[in-house]
Amino acid sequence: MALTKVGPKYQVTIPRDARKAVGIEVGDFVESQVTRGGILLRPKAVIDKTPEMIDKRLAEGLDDVKKGRTYGPFYSVESMIDSLKRGVSVKRSKKTHKSKTF
Repeated sequence: MALTKVGPKYQVTIPRDARKAVGIEVGDFVESQVTRGGILLRPKAVIDKTPEMIDKRLAEGLDDVKKGRTYGPFYSVESMIDSLKRGVSVKRSKKTHKSKTF
């Protein structure tokens, strides 16, 4: 367990291992909750729910489907998870091999 100090504006630094474990990056939001043992921080996604934004995102999704930018069909949860893992591996390999053209 890492020890961190409360700064002059009551800010704390979340230790690197904890940030990496839950995927927190600069600019992300966290929810704070007071518990019996202290303060619990949870990563949270903030989604703009205005009708215009919803319509825009739905249109983008439908455009992806029309252009064939989809995955599947999947006949089991395991096959979907395997597909997601392969996609992550491909993205990581593209980042590490910048000199290659994909």
